[in-house]
Amino acid sequence: MPAFSYKARNARGELQTGRMEGASTEAVADELLRTGLTPVQIAAAAQRAELGAGLLGSLLAERVAPVDLMLFCRQMASMLKAGVPILRALSTLAESSAKAVFSGVLKDVRDGLAAGRELSACLNKHPRVFGPFFVNMVRVGEATGRLEEIFMRLFRQLEFDKEMRDRVKSALRYPSFVVIALGVALFVINLLVIPAFAKVYKGAKAELPIVTKILIGFSEWTVHYWPLLLAMLGLALLGFQLWKATADGHYRWDRFLLAVPIAGKIVHKAALARFANGLAMAYASGVPIVQGLTAVAEVADNRFMASRIEQLRDSVERGESLTRAAAATGVFTPVVLQMIGVGEETGDLERLLAEVGEMYQREVEYELKTLSEQIEPLLIAALGGIVLILALGVFLPIWDLGHTMLKK
Repeated sequence: MPAFSYKARNARGELQTGRMEGASTEAVADELLRTGLTPVQIAAAAQRAELGAGLLGSLLAERVAPVDLMLFCRQMASMLKAGVPILRALSTLAESSAKAVFSGVLKDVRDGLAAGRELSACLNKHPRVFGPFFVNMVRVGEATGRLEEIFMRLFRQLEFDKEMRDRVKSALRYPSFVVIALGVALFVINLLVIPAFAKVYKGAKAELPIVTKILIGFSEWTVHYWPLLLAMLGLALLGFQLWKATADGHYRWDRFLLAVPIAGKIVHKAALARFANGLAMAYASGVPIVQGLTAVAEVADNRFMASRIEQLRDSVERGESLTRAAAATGVFTPVVLQMIGVGEETGDLERLLAEVGEMYQREVEYELKTLSEQIEPLLIAALGGIVLILALGVFLPIWDLGHTMLKK
């Protein structure tokens, strides 16, 4: 029998992973449910002999972009609203999709639905395209008969996430260009400029300032060992990626991001916006609060924030109020806590959470618009410091030599 790797949650909502043999993903899901686990993700476990080929194939394969998923949700909402049967809607979207990989996914979903399986179960077979939050919301839509509304809400959530990513890329484009250009300039100076000055200083046989000695020493090391320097840099980047790929590394990195000046507050506000919007959407769709918090933790886009949301869920599951449990996590701002408290008191939690999400969304948009302006002074200060060190190291000895020659 083929082997499958799975992620599942127990009765307390704790995530568990493992491997299991079965005839199909449905058989594995049924076995997990019989043991008291709720499947979150089930995928075929790659064989070692096929691992390299699978990795190469995943790198070369056409990927489903967020905009494709947004378009799918928007079209599904429109077609279901118009009364088009879901099988026909999936067939139409599969045939009209511009990407072959997404078309194949939709055909597989349609075939599974035609075979009698639930739509959420069919979507769950493609975890790289449809995430846990997406699948959970569709499952709720199936249970409540509000699939049209769910797809529209998912479209708005995906639109928000895409807009935030695009704004971050746009805001970081100029600072990234400056940093890269500065790095290239320093590399050229170390390889070509400073060695030329070092020959002049060596011929003069004069006592050099400490700054000049450091610059010449570093330049000589760079000239002789630049392949080693590049190799070390590549290994450092690879090591960082491997460390970040681990659960503990990803958690620590996401926690560090929240403490980074300027960027940290943007990451925090964006996570709060996702939390508020996601929980409001789940609450409005009739999802129980514990299940809603579990789903929201999946889309927090920050492992540290996700762990605090899971802590919040566990406290609510034990019977604590949402406001008191949220305050105990230490990651929610007073505004969020106040709105949650008022929402619990008045029974209008959905609307107040949506307002909090919109407020933080606007704040994130403003922060991203002014991100370049906030980073620019730091870049100018760093650039000025580097230029000052280079100028002192290179021109101080020339100044001293000029004075010596004038005295003679």
